[in-house]
Amino acid sequence: MDFREAELYDRLEERHVACRLCSHGCKIAAGHTGICRVRENRDGVLYTHTYGRIVSEHLDPVEKKPLYHFQPGYRSYSIAAIGCNFRCDFCQNWQISQAAEAEALGVPTGSATPSEIVQRALKSGARSISYTYTEPTLLYEFAAETGTLALEKDLANIFVTNGFMSREMLLAAKPWLHAANVDLKAFKDETYRRVCRGRLAPVLENIQTMRAEGIWVEATTLIVPGMNDSEAELTDIARFLASVDPVIPWHISRFYPQYRMSDQPMTPMATLNQALEIAKAAGLRYAYIGNAPGPGNHTWCYQCGALLIEREGFSILGYQLKDGLCPKCGAKMAGVGIR
Repeated sequence: MDFREAELYDRLEERHVACRLCSHGCKIAAGHTGICRVRENRDGVLYTHTYGRIVSEHLDPVEKKPLYHFQPGYRSYSIAAIGCNFRCDFCQNWQISQAAEAEALGVPTGSATPSEIVQRALKSGARSISYTYTEPTLLYEFAAETGTLALEKDLANIFVTNGFMSREMLLAAKPWLHAANVDLKAFKDETYRRVCRGRLAPVLENIQTMRAEGIWVEATTLIVPGMNDSEAELTDIARFLASVDPVIPWHISRFYPQYRMSDQPMTPMATLNQALEIAKAAGLRYAYIGNAPGPGNHTWCYQCGALLIEREGFSILGYQLKDGLCPKCGAKMAGVGIR
């Protein structure tokens, strides 16, 4: 499938273009790509390299996104294309998220149409399509067509994202985008600039916009020792999320050495448990340790403390809710598609 002209860009003088897809706002000269390396200016026209070029397809539990309060217990048909607009030193999927690395490794891609993806999702029994593994913002043109078709078939659409899309893109996606897990990587702009080659403010603004526009939001923070693990920074993250809405679930993830941070230690369990306590103190109703064993992966009633959903990994072992309500005190669990 050949490259396709991109959306959300302006033509400038001297065959330059201005990309409006994400918060980088790249000005791209003819013959060059943006920071993402998958949107290319060809003689004054911006093309996307990602349309229909699928690098990964899987049927996953929606809990793997991770989303614990959006259609819990159901499956999500998950797709990805190569590319990211960040350069995170700790990236867990760098082999496919970083275009230069993927090219060097010779990572193969398949081709698909939006209709084919929707049909595969329906055949799989999924309740949603997730645009994930890499940065779905860069799959926008394909996701928009796929998402619109999915909506007609009663399939929800999910972004697993760094949250650095432009506000324009986010509002354009609103009619078909139902949920997002936003990777809130730190609460210091300096960390975003140095480690991710991005900025913090647009991510915070997009979390606020998603919640205000009715897109279900959950947040994930990978806690990296020495980078974002101080009590002060974790408190800032928890307080920010609570200020947007205390029902936003916060997924606290354990760092495992990866990519350019392969010499860093794993996150101590004590730090993860401390983050859970910080979340409670900040007023967040739901916080999880998603990739380490223990009760930090369960959902508890925020009002009476009863165990509502028991999990092991991405599997639900026990489900005590009745019509989305706590069986002991009647408190309603926040979320979408809660049975």
